Amino acid sequence: MLNYNQSLPENVLLQDLQMKEVKPIMKLIVRGKKRDFFSAIGKSLNMLLPAEANTSSQSNKLTAVWLSPDEWMIFSNEPIDESTNYYETEELLNNNISKLNLGAITDVTDQFVMINLKGSKIFELFQSGSPFNFNDFQNKKGAVVQTILAKIDIIIHNQDKNIVNLFVRRSFSEHLFSWMKDAASRL
Repeated sequence: MLNYNQSLPENVLLQDLQMKEVKPIMKLIVRGKKRDFFSAIGKSLNMLLPAEANTSSQSNKLTAVWLSPDEWMIFSNEPIDESTNYYETEELLNNNISKLNLGAITDVTDQFVMINLKGSKIFELFQSGSPFNFNDFQNKKGAVVQTILAKIDIIIHNQDKNIVNLFVRRSFSEHLFSWMKDAASRL
């Protein structure tokens, strides 16, 4: 049974900005580049991996974000049962990808924390601590960026206008959340 400790102790609402950890969400890193790899992913998940840099694709149950030309993060759209470490998607991909030597599947569910941010001040918060220019990004639904926020590596997935998912390594999550609370209080 999974011993899951929530990384962020509270939900925060400051200055029209809501921040909360979404848990537990299954997260897998998928790597491969053969044509058979893409076919097997498509058949297994009933979705295509995004082929263009900094984009995402989505099905009813899963979202895939582009990380590099041969790497994607696939995560569940809804929280999963936290009483188990078994993920049907991981098992399916291991059988159809890894065991056939088409690519690699790595479970990073416990490595990354997903923080959902909602509100009109999201990009003001990001711009206060990141060198990335969010002007075009904030208007592109499904866009993905890997950048630095408060000197911490993060992945940002633009869900919709004023809704983003932010992925950060668990070991940095409390520090980042503390920084975001402080920075949001001054917006």
